[in-house]
Amino acid sequence: MSVKKILSIVFLLSMFNCASKKEAYLFTSFREPATEGLYLTYSEDGYNWKDLKGPYLEPEAGDSKIMRDPSIVRGKDGMYHMVWTTDWKGGDGFGYASSKDLIHWGNQEYIHVMKNEPTVVNVWAPEIFYDEGEDRYIIIWASTIPFRYEKGEEEEKNNHRMYYVTTKDFKTFSETKLFLEPGFSVIDCVIVKRGKEDYALIIKDNTRPNRNLKVAFGKSPLGPFENISEPYTGFLSEGPTVLKQDGKYIIYYDNYGEKNYKAVSTSDFKTFEDISNKISLPEGHKHGTITTVSRRVLNGLIEKSKEK
Repeated sequence: MSVKKILSIVFLLSMFNCASKKEAYLFTSFREPATEGLYLTYSEDGYNWKDLKGPYLEPEAGDSKIMRDPSIVRGKDGMYHMVWTTDWKGGDGFGYASSKDLIHWGNQEYIHVMKNEPTVVNVWAPEIFYDEGEDRYIIIWASTIPFRYEKGEEEEKNNHRMYYVTTKDFKTFSETKLFLEPGFSVIDCVIVKRGKEDYALIIKDNTRPNRNLKVAFGKSPLGPFENISEPYTGFLSEGPTVLKQDGKYIIYYDNYGEKNYKAVSTSDFKTFEDISNKISLPEGHKHGTITTVSRRVLNGLIEKSKEK
């Protein structure tokens, strides 16, 4: 191979590496008792996370004025959309706000997604998924409606099922519908697109004997999701979020029973490798979701974090 051709390859590789570094991973978080608001952390490699501190948005929506489980997604217009749990118990909706830079936020809104269910106990852990094929956002969450479904050892007020709405603009929303009824109490679901008509759904089996993570499969982001797996995490684990890297998926989760964070890696959602010894997160980090940010947005956050 000629020197000229070698130099050309080196140049292309360097350009690829530069392009790949234009974005970084961003992990949303909160701190107990969840009254302060949005915390952020970032990573260059998807394994080691640096604290951007917080809060970046203090909770105003909902009766309890808390922010738990912040879920964020970047739209095709570059706008970041975030939803979160506003009340541990009570309430018929979740919080919503948007931002271009994650520093300056629009007005907080309270989205009454369960207003037609007068006995609803809670609205937990809303999660946003951008459906490219339909150019819409799907928001899923867990709610308990007593005596609606069969239950195991759970109390009636702790027997969750998953519901959803869709929206294109976060101003008008579809009618609330049932998203997942697996026959047992379930919370903390995350939709993962693997390919055309190929989706995985990470779920937390919230029944008392289990309280661990499993996965189901479907041909659409709205399901139906079937063939639920055996658990691939231990007892008392929740709050999963996923990033894709080099053909593999890294699933982070809150291992709350042992008060730490863990992660597994998988390429097929059938076999899972524990990679917890390869990750590091800031102290106090609580579960949210992972997205990506531009270098410009990240630099702005790094500068802002110096003031906190």
